[in-house]
Amino acid sequence: MEKKYLGPEKIIDKKKEYLIPCSYHFYSNPPQIVKGDMQYLFDSSGKRYIDFFSGVSVMNCGHCNPEILEKTIEQMKTLQHTTTIFLTEPIVSLAEKLAEATPGSLKRSFFCGTGSEANEGAMLLAKLYTGNNEFIALNLGLHGRTHLTISVTGIGMWRTDPFPAGGVHFAPNPYCYRCPYKSVNDECGMECVQAVENVIKNHTSGRVAAMIAETIQGNGGIITPPKNYFKELKNVLDKWEIPLIIDEVQTGFARTGKMFAIEHYEVEPDIMTVAKALGNGVPIAAYITNDKIGKTFTKPSASTLGGNPVSAAAGIAVLEYIERHNLIKRAETLGKRLKDGLLKLKDKYSIIGDVRGIGLMLGAELVKENKEPATRETDIILEALKDRGIIIGKNGEYRNVLAFQPPLVISEEDIDSLIIELDNVLENVTI
Repeated sequence: MEKKYLGPEKIIDKKKEYLIPCSYHFYSNPPQIVKGDMQYLFDSSGKRYIDFFSGVSVMNCGHCNPEILEKTIEQMKTLQHTTTIFLTEPIVSLAEKLAEATPGSLKRSFFCGTGSEANEGAMLLAKLYTGNNEFIALNLGLHGRTHLTISVTGIGMWRTDPFPAGGVHFAPNPYCYRCPYKSVNDECGMECVQAVENVIKNHTSGRVAAMIAETIQGNGGIITPPKNYFKELKNVLDKWEIPLIIDEVQTGFARTGKMFAIEHYEVEPDIMTVAKALGNGVPIAAYITNDKIGKTFTKPSASTLGGNPVSAAAGIAVLEYIERHNLIKRAETLGKRLKDGLLKLKDKYSIIGDVRGIGLMLGAELVKENKEPATRETDIILEALKDRGIIIGKNGEYRNVLAFQPPLVISEEDIDSLIIELDNVLENVTI
């Protein structure tokens, strides 16, 4: 018997009636998504879409991946939940696997449900370790929707708390395409790192608990720092004895051609946060640190659902799938193919001002003359690609960056299809 669906119009009506109005959606004519199968999504009319967004970098291993589902459902049939007060095996097995997968001496994990929780917890841990209570963050960073994570978010549209926490200081981000210092890559003097030290010396009280930064700023517009940025930043922070919290919520788990994006920069963070792709659709997150910092958190604490048997089993299955199917190498190889295609389109169309990113976390910034953000045109392109069966994201301060973060199981043919369809769409966009 054919399943009947509400349909997009009725869903929108119910959203308006029953959801908090902050809930929004892409597209002027959105489809109702009803099914996922690896790199593909299907709507209520049966139309297939190639997914180049992965639910914001969540479905790295693909939608309804049968190997991951098998392990997750097997656990659901055995034991779903107890809280961490009771002993279960999946949570410690996942913690051990994360200790093996994360850079350097990162070893001790605290599990929770979302990236916001992980970042909030990481900042609490930094306070406990240092005895300090101020934070440094970057312009255009996004770290969550709790009080403190909103307060360290540097994108106006996401700073929804009218009374943000005090003691948060912002520094310029390494946004090379719009560098406020007018530097170019081969002549970059890392003024943005020098600016962080200026913030430490002149804007803070000297009692900084940590600096928090995404390796690549996702919602900020796939802002990708130059090669030496984090090394020089870490040198400054170490000089002032300030821990570095690296937010890998969007960039983690093979997305960039490394297990974690910070590995490209050969820097070991003091604390690292993960979420999204760790559960491949099952809510799970964690903050991870070394022995020295981790041992300072001794007062009782717990997350009721964090790392429960089901979510932990999903996390273990994800890590095993990434290794078994060599998704790190796939992201590197397919990311190069996608980036090369986007760069060719950049040469052809002046609306593409910049192509950036690493692996399969890529962005194309759309601009008019003199780098004016092409925000309206971005929406037109998103809608046109959706109509052609391709789903991508958009982000950036002005919502003018096309975001490409597909499942890492995507095929070469899917990437080639995207480039062909984007070429066709751009041919008909006037600026």
